[in-house]
Order: sequence, then structure tokens, then C-alpha cells
Amino acid sequence: MSNIVKIKRGRPSQKVGKIVKRFKPTTMTMDSFKFNPELFVPMKTNTKIDNLLSSEGGMMKGTNVAFVGDPGVGKTTVLLDMLADMQAKGNKVLFISGEMNRIDMVGYVKRYPKFANVPILFMGDYIENDPLAVLQAVLSEGYDVVLVDSFAEVAVAVVDQHGGTMKNAETKILNLLERHNKAENRNNVNTAFMLIQQVTKGGEFAGSNRFKHMLTGMAHMKFDSDGGRAIYFSKNRRGGEMNKLFFSLNNANHVGWLFTEPLNMAI
Repeated sequence: MSNIVKIKRGRPSQKVGKIVKRFKPTTMTMDSFKFNPELFVPMKTNTKIDNLLSSEGGMMKGTNVAFVGDPGVGKTTVLLDMLADMQAKGNKVLFISGEMNRIDMVGYVKRYPKFANVPILFMGDYIENDPLAVLQAVLSEGYDVVLVDSFAEVAVAVVDQHGGTMKNAETKILNLLERHNKAENRNNVNTAFMLIQQVTKGGEFAGSNRFKHMLTGMAHMKFDSDGGRAIYFSKNRRGGEMNKLFFSLNNANHVGWLFTEPLNMAI
């Protein structure tokens, strides 16, 4: 049973206090945990990007990876390509779009027909509904990989519905994502999230400390001085190559993964 301590505030003559419960943190060793072995089986695209995603070669379940980058560099296209490839390998995937509608997707599908088979939740279809309730309902089924485009747009929808600050909205969404990271859904699936996130005008990452701490990896997509496109990780707790991987969007029906360069070379 916890001991109760009454801490007085203000002047000594005031009989005002706050009840605080003492607690003792518990330390643990990793050999005391039990994990499902499938949690450590990578979800592959069978392309060069796998080597950047993790040292195992692929997207890992129960992780959260943010993707930021230059406007027009192809964030949505590249991530939909990865999502479709993981789906083709038998993984259950979902695309949550906070920005596009059905008509917007026509152009993507015309260029990349394999996108037509990716399940999509258009948040704009539920503009009158509580976005947190919409997310909870769709995620409850349990997915291997979910792409969110963009995290900021979904957070804005939460602010519009519930009021408060963007930081509070982010916390509510992150709490939901964390539950699915931990397989708290109908099919007990440790969901991995790929989160497109905005940057400030100065190119800095836009997001709360909670957001940053929850991230397994941070990927950047940028144009180089010659107009080429590359993706690289500045943080990745699951290992993977810390190189720049150049890519092209000129191929039909798939992203063209080209070649890698050391990360310390100017981009």
C-alpha cells in the first residue's frame, strides 16, 4: 500500500496541500520479457530500400518511422510504392490519407496501377465525424503496416473537432498508435506506422518531443544540386545502411531505386 505524503504549498499559515503518492520505479532485465518471434521478421519490399529500413532488411513490426522532405520530392509516391510492395508479399496494409480524395488518387493509380489494390481511408469522407473515433474504428482490425499522409493533417482534424493545441492533438493520436504498436487490436498485430510529417520553413522537423521519442527512425527525402532525388536516415534504432539511396520516379508502375552514396557526401 502506497504511503501518502501531504506537501504544503504557499505561506506556512495556509492550510493548502497536494496529495502525492510515493512510488518506487521497477528495474527489469531483457531476459524477463517474452516476445512473439514474428515481431522480428522483417516485412520486405524486395528492393534496395529494405537495406535502409533495418539491419534485418525490411520494415519491422511495431515500429514508427517518420518521413520528411522537400516539397514535390515524391514522399507519397515512394511510400505508396513501398506499401504496395509489402502488400504483394502478403502483409496487410492500409493507407490513411488526410489530404487527398478519390479524384486526387486517379493520377497516382494511372502511373502506378499496383496502387489500385491498396486499401485507403480518405479522412475527408468523414469530415463531420470525430477523427479519433474514425482512426480507432479502422485500426481496430489490425494491420501490419499503415501509411499516414500526413500526420500533421490528421492532428489538425483532431484540433478542429476537440479544440486545444496541436501538441495535445498529437498526444491523443500517438497514444492510439502506441496501442497498435503493442498489438492492442482484434487480430493482435504489432502495427508499424510510416508517418509523413511536415517540416518548418527553415527545414526543421515539426513535431512534439513525444513524437520524436516515439520514432524508431527518421528518414529524409531531398533533391540534390542536380535535381536528383535521394532518401537517407538520420536516426534508425533498427540499424540499416546509413547511406543516401537515390531514386527515380520515371519508371512505369514502380519507383526506380538507383544507387547509394555515403551519407557524408553533400546532397
